[in-house]
Amino acid sequence: MPEALVIGAGIGGIATALRLRKKGYCVTVLEANDYAGGKLHAISLGPYRFDLGPSLFTMPQFVDELFRLFDKDPKNHFSYIRKDTICNYFWDDGTFFSAKAAPEAFASAASTTFNEPEDRILDYLHNSKVKYDLTAPLFLESSLHKLNTYLSTGTLKAITQIHRLDLSRSLHQTNASYFKNTKLIQLFNRYATYNGSSPYITPGIMSMIPHLEMFFGTYLPKGGMHEISQSLYRLAVDQGVAFKFGEKVTSIRVASGKVQGVQTGSGTIDADVVVSNMDVVPTYRQLLPQAKAPEKTLKQERSSSALIFYWGIDREFPELDLHNILFSEDYENEFDHLFSKKDICNDPTVYINITSKHEKGDAPEGHENWFVMINAPGNYGQNWPELISRTRKNMIKKIKKTLKTDISPHIKEEYILDPRGIESNTSSYRGALYGAASNNKFAAFLRHPNFSQHIKNLYFCGGSVHPGGGIPLCLLSAKIVDDLVEQP
Repeated sequence: MPEALVIGAGIGGIATALRLRKKGYCVTVLEANDYAGGKLHAISLGPYRFDLGPSLFTMPQFVDELFRLFDKDPKNHFSYIRKDTICNYFWDDGTFFSAKAAPEAFASAASTTFNEPEDRILDYLHNSKVKYDLTAPLFLESSLHKLNTYLSTGTLKAITQIHRLDLSRSLHQTNASYFKNTKLIQLFNRYATYNGSSPYITPGIMSMIPHLEMFFGTYLPKGGMHEISQSLYRLAVDQGVAFKFGEKVTSIRVASGKVQGVQTGSGTIDADVVVSNMDVVPTYRQLLPQAKAPEKTLKQERSSSALIFYWGIDREFPELDLHNILFSEDYENEFDHLFSKKDICNDPTVYINITSKHEKGDAPEGHENWFVMINAPGNYGQNWPELISRTRKNMIKKIKKTLKTDISPHIKEEYILDPRGIESNTSSYRGALYGAASNNKFAAFLRHPNFSQHIKNLYFCGGSVHPGGGIPLCLLSAKIVDDLVEQP
């Protein structure tokens, strides 16, 4: 049986291992950490449980599909609830909006709150769907670096409708062309953060993202987000995939233009196929120092990172839901700080995720587990202790203004994760959450392909390569690799 090695046990790596195992390969996953899941990890602080990484789960069909590959009923191994409310939004002037998942309910409530025509909001959501339907087969589900991708009828249809994709203007310009209310514009602008970009630079095609939440839904897995990676890890082990933890790969071995295997601290491992789930920048810089590196791709602007506070709170806040956003008063200034100044402004948008709203075991009765995150620049050597201290004070000030409560005395446990920790824990270059930023209308084409153009049988998956970051796209990257790898 031919051998395949996967470097990294992130969600993309586990999914790739499963698909290659189904294809007939003997698969081994090599992971430098002592756990599976990559960014989809978890910790406990006293009686509180927290998901460390991604907090939004959509398009669960891509997880279910992996169980069905092995004739398993997903419900017996992985379950989740669908949320009727996408997110609760708060502004400093007291405006509050609870965004419902159903488009009609969302449009009706948004029309009332923001004084915008309901049919205009529905038209925006319809166009969000059109953009997704036109581009998903090309930009998300196929390799952009293979000629046959461009010969499909779907691609030709997208090309004829290219004027509908808003590639020539920013997401902010697209949203401002639909709405007058600055708060509703800001609400739709925030979807740029789903791929770590600025709404004032990233193209308007990103206005397809609301469709993913409303049509496909938002969910919370039973057991928390960590259960996504752990359920797939258990499936992989059950199907005979081998995992070697604490096994750091030091180089990818290449001879005569073909991959031969890898070198680790323990020795040499031969393989017919190697897939790197490691960030593409350290993959080249550390594992392939002698290979011809795609410098233009590796030097692309990195996506934003995150500064996250994990707080065990000794009281409950009924006005908060699973997902909550406390918006900055000057959104453009916030993104200017992130991408131009590599800094955090003094009035950042605050995101609060509370899984104990549904997973009661995540916090003691009458308490809540707060995952409090703000967008942060990547790690460029900033004075992080000073930046973290200043930002913590600003966040607490903003929360007090919104919730009319000083949260400080209610924080019973605290853990802080900043871009340095994200970089060291997951090898994400500069701590970027999504690899390269999408602050360019050609960003999809500039991402690294899922295969090496110079080394035969070397492939790439995960958030730093095509089609992008986030759980659904990482799972799609595994599917693309599966399509590229030859049947043994």
